[in-house]
Amino acid sequence: MKRAFFVGMAAILAMVLSGCGGGDSHPVSVARILSNQPADGDIAFDPVPQTFAITNGPDTVFFGIDNLDPDLPEYRAFLDFPLDGSTGGDVVPAAAGIVSATLELYLTEVSIGTVPVLLDLVSYPISGLREQDFSTAPLEFRSLDLFASDQGNFVDIDVTPLMREAQRLGLVDFQVRLLLDFDQADSGFVGIDDRPAVTATAPLLVVEYD
Repeated sequence: MKRAFFVGMAAILAMVLSGCGGGDSHPVSVARILSNQPADGDIAFDPVPQTFAITNGPDTVFFGIDNLDPDLPEYRAFLDFPLDGSTGGDVVPAAAGIVSATLELYLTEVSIGTVPVLLDLVSYPISGLREQDFSTAPLEFRSLDLFASDQGNFVDIDVTPLMREAQRLGLVDFQVRLLLDFDQADSGFVGIDDRPAVTATAPLLVVEYD
């Protein structure tokens, strides 16, 4: 499987990097952290009644515009990755230098050919999403495109700048929000598999650090 191959390549890369550069080199470690599904979720804003619907811990999180609903609500998805091992995953030490960070997602739905996305570094309570989390200012962000061909497949997203900012801020959790980039499009709907019992497709954060 792709994920097994990715793990093997990460391990090989870590060994190679740790053996290069002579006596001044630093060994590279790899942390693999599954998302904390009870703290994941999505928020839908319905523009007609001007209300928010919050879903915590679903098996699929959504973002974008739901064209199947006549009110065209906007969804924003939230994922939480503990960096301190509090859910039994690997730990990224507070003093670690971030070499790279990759977010691996399995997409269950991509409604149109190209969906422009904003991926925000955010901070929200792990006890549950709130209405204000829908529109809080991002701590850092990046833009990317997802494609219809990604449906039913994994996508790997480079989140190194976001992870470095989380580390600089001393965040205990790496938390991201995904939303449609309305500067590029006015439609598009994406589903992300988020079943904790199915670790083969659950959201995964892979961090290389020294």
